[in-house]
Amino acid sequence: MAVASVEERLLAKLEEVDRRFRTVESQMNDPAIASVPTKLVELAKERGRLERLVDPYRTYSKFNEQFLQAKAIADDPSQDPEMRELAQQEVAELADKRETAIEKIKSAIVTSDDEAVNSVIMEIRAGTGGEEAALFAGDLLNMYQRFAETRGFKTEILDASPTPLGGFREVILNIKGPSVYSIFGYESGGHRVQRVPRTEAQGRIHTSAATVAVLPEPEEVEVDIKPEDVVESVSRAGGPGGQNVNKVSSAIRLEHVPTGIVVSMRDERSQHKNRAKAWRVLKLRLFEMEQAKKKAARDQQRSIMVGSGDRSQRIRTYNFPQNRMTDHRIGLDLYSLDRILLGQMDELVKALQICDHEQRLKSLELQ
Repeated sequence: MAVASVEERLLAKLEEVDRRFRTVESQMNDPAIASVPTKLVELAKERGRLERLVDPYRTYSKFNEQFLQAKAIADDPSQDPEMRELAQQEVAELADKRETAIEKIKSAIVTSDDEAVNSVIMEIRAGTGGEEAALFAGDLLNMYQRFAETRGFKTEILDASPTPLGGFREVILNIKGPSVYSIFGYESGGHRVQRVPRTEAQGRIHTSAATVAVLPEPEEVEVDIKPEDVVESVSRAGGPGGQNVNKVSSAIRLEHVPTGIVVSMRDERSQHKNRAKAWRVLKLRLFEMEQAKKKAARDQQRSIMVGSGDRSQRIRTYNFPQNRMTDHRIGLDLYSLDRILLGQMDELVKALQICDHEQRLKSLELQ
């Protein structure tokens, strides 16, 4: 028995996806279902996810049908010679269109999951380098906020630990926008800066570091957390805030004992708001931990190319004296550090997306 090719397996799977898409559309047009808002919303979300694959599949199907029709005429000796010649020309053109459509299908498959995520939690923490590392963490925060703004994304600082000179020991940021994870997902890892710190009187170049983690935030995070596994502590918030800081215990610290994950929130003056934010981040970290276990084998090749997202892995160096940014995962040097720090990250992100996409396609061919 012949073994089905990668393309044949993909097309068979997409035929199933197309059937499901038609079923969902039919259900959405059913008056009985349309009268149930929660069910209608659920179906609309599923339709959106399926459409990313159905559209390129239907384009391929159209070209493939035209290709087969033209080929039948070209191969039929009973046909008029002039008709056969025209059909042969069409066969060549349609073969190219069909091949292009297949590549778009593969592209949709390997990027579909990331593009479906419209909200991320970004955690930036100062590493080695003391106050200079905290200032660098602040620079990264500013860079990401500016870049998000150029894309029309919304940002919200969930929590922050500022330092006296204007840096941050830690910042937790929420970024929302269409397919946001496919853009910011490459930022996870260790970031290193080489420059003369503000605190350096001798003009010597120092090397400092910060770490970034980007967690995709699905619309629905289902995590089973036993209340007895979480230890909650309440304390007074630190930093600026006037008398409220000294009198009201509003800071919340959650520790998930089985995993050792700790989440602290102190940004809001309301204990209730800090608690809600802390639980949101805790659930997301646990969800991401579970997802990482499931995806480890599948994403092995991608990890080699664009990084595992491990904070200990150095992914990028920002060299101020040379105005150079180097992404070590893909060997990219950009001599426009000043513009990148102002949020002009498009060239960098595009290069990462291309390399990631190529590696995923290679992995797909090996399956």
